[in-house]
Amino acid sequence: QVQLLESGGGLVQAGGSLTLSCVASVSIFSINVINWHRQAPGKQRELVAGITRGGITNYADSVKGRFTISRDNAKKTVYLQMNSLKPEDTAVYYCSASGSLNGWGQGTQVTVSS
Repeated sequence: QVQLLESGGGLVQAGGSLTLSCVASVSIFSINVINWHRQAPGKQRELVAGITRGGITNYADSVKGRFTISRDNAKKTVYLQMNSLKPEDTAVYYCSASGSLNGWGQGTQVTVSS
């Protein structure tokens, strides 16, 4: 099991940017995949972006071209850079680890005002 801690959420106007951080309790070399998910009120949790140990990334269609996932191995941190934010991006954002080590963070709230 791995512990994850998200930060960086907040309130931003539409068109603005935020960068979320997900810090792991272990070296992220040990984690096969780290994903960012989000859950808006009344909606199911959805996968937003993911990055593998080898650096391969994937994105939901709704965020392609606007969000970028990256990793800093030395800091045991995965980032989600979010640009051109829209009100529909409002949600609690979670990071998760999957593979030989698993875990979920507690989430960070992102609110985009119109």
